Amino acid sequence: MNKTGLTFTIDSFQIEPGKIKEFAMAIGDNNPIYYDKYTAINEGYEGIPIPPTFPTVIEMWGGLDFETLINKLDLNPLMVLHGEQEYEYYSDILAGDIISCSAEVISHIEKRRMDFITIEVVYKRDGQVVLISKSNIIERKG
Repeated sequence: MNKTGLTFTIDSFQIEPGKIKEFAMAIGDNNPIYYDKYTAINEGYEGIPIPPTFPTVIEMWGGLDFETLINKLDLNPLMVLHGEQEYEYYSDILAGDIISCSAEVISHIEKRRMDFITIEVVYKRDGQVVLISKSNIIERKG
């Protein structure tokens, strides 16, 4: 069954400086802009920015985690691969921002005993789009 058009609910998420710091530490990024507001301001930001791949945290804390995806897309978790991830930023996302998201399957292609599913997530702050991400999920058929 084609899953194009399927939507997901993601709760609004307030970006906390501690979550940014934890994420930066987890990925081994020592850039001081993720740890100290004054360093970030001195580097031209209005506050502590998120690292480029931090939107995954927003999705997971907002309810779009792996288990939810697997269940809603009716996939076999043992046959799933993460194919690609892309982020297109329109504005900085900073500690203190409240981000709302909408997610939708924008493409579902079946070929060679595999399903290729693309999910687009639109991130907004105060109603304005600040980021669009696209992720590709591949399910191999047994």
